Amino acid sequence: MEAIKQFELSKEYLESLQLGIEQGNVDFIRESLDGVNEADIAAILDELSLQESVYVLRLLENQLAADILIELDDVTLLKVLREIENSEIAAWIEMMDSDDGADILNLLSEKDREEVISDFQDKVKSEQVLELLRYEEDTAGGIMAKEFIRANKNWNVVQTINEIRRQAENVEKIYSIYVVDNRQQLMGRVSLKRIILAGADTKIEDIYDDEVISVPVHMDQEEVASVMRKYDLESVPVINAKNKLVGRITVDDILDVVQEEADEDIQAMSGISAQVDEYDSVYKLTKARLPWLMIGIIGGLLGAGFIGFFEAGLAKVTALAFFIPLITATGGNVGIQSSTLVVQSLANKSAFDDSLSRRFMKGLLVAIINGLVLASFVFGMVVLFYGNEVKFAMVISIALFCVVLLASFMGTFTPIVLDRFGINPALASGPFITTANDLIGLAVYFLVAMSLLSL
Repeated sequence: MEAIKQFELSKEYLESLQLGIEQGNVDFIRESLDGVNEADIAAILDELSLQESVYVLRLLENQLAADILIELDDVTLLKVLREIENSEIAAWIEMMDSDDGADILNLLSEKDREEVISDFQDKVKSEQVLELLRYEEDTAGGIMAKEFIRANKNWNVVQTINEIRRQAENVEKIYSIYVVDNRQQLMGRVSLKRIILAGADTKIEDIYDDEVISVPVHMDQEEVASVMRKYDLESVPVINAKNKLVGRITVDDILDVVQEEADEDIQAMSGISAQVDEYDSVYKLTKARLPWLMIGIIGGLLGAGFIGFFEAGLAKVTALAFFIPLITATGGNVGIQSSTLVVQSLANKSAFDDSLSRRFMKGLLVAIINGLVLASFVFGMVVLFYGNEVKFAMVISIALFCVVLLASFMGTFTPIVLDRFGINPALASGPFITTANDLIGLAVYFLVAMSLLSL
């Protein structure tokens, strides 16, 4: 078997393709793209102008064009969809799995969506896509596909194989055969291997496995991803409130979910309160960024107020001001480290594997060790550079130790509290933790200084 080589897009290839487009050389364009994977063709279209991309898509067979659309990022895809007729969109969606078709329709305006659906020739596909559109996008129902293979438990092996052949025409990948009863309720699953090895007259009810993991149709997509990761599933059946089998979710669908959730967490940790893209409108980008920037500004103003309150003390010992950045930066770093670990465990559903007291003691021990090491190092450096100012060095090191403990506590428990209230805990790893720890650090620093230096 010949190995498939990874496609590499070169400048020469792109220029020759663009020349073919400019000259309208249809045969050359099709020949250039022949044998190239749809994901690679999508990457090629990203390098072309919008008009060139649309021109190329219209030259290809509907099935290939549909496969390419699925691989395009949402921004490019939306631009392409705006340039083509609704009848063309309908023809391409009919070549896709129902979940991919529903995703594309969700990008369109309500008016265009209705026009595309009215242009469907395949009524079965139309019904499948319409059903998926009724579910929230971030639920199991929103990401499931209607294309899967089911077998009645009363069928024998011969009947089942014939049905598999018939149903497989519309199923791109076959992971499992789901077994249902006469009311279409999920009973279990059976592998192709067991069907092939069984005798012709063997009933499916005698060979299927009734221990099947399923997810309800309204389960959040992140929880679905957690279930599939926990049980190492390639696909999972989706059931409704009556236990009827209504769809399946495959591992490639979950990869998209994981990527989407990771993007959301990264943006949240950066202080962006909504999922945005660099191509979004100025208003949407501003709205997503401004709230947490305002929190940072308010925190900074409060910090300035703290420093102003201790202005008299600073006037007596001006060297205290030199170490304010050290205190605030260390508190921010410790808080972000702690909260990042907790956010990660919350995402993996392992945050509560240990009891809360055990988690607290572990975090406290780590904070004490880190605090002692950092405080000792700073104490030595201050004594070294400021002569025998031992009391002054003690102020810096004690304040630093206390800040490390408090910042670790804030970073550990703030995400847990936010998660309990249904707020994205990743938000705790951004400006919120940093701002809070800056204020706490300044307060602790000046209180220790007042106590030891009698300010």
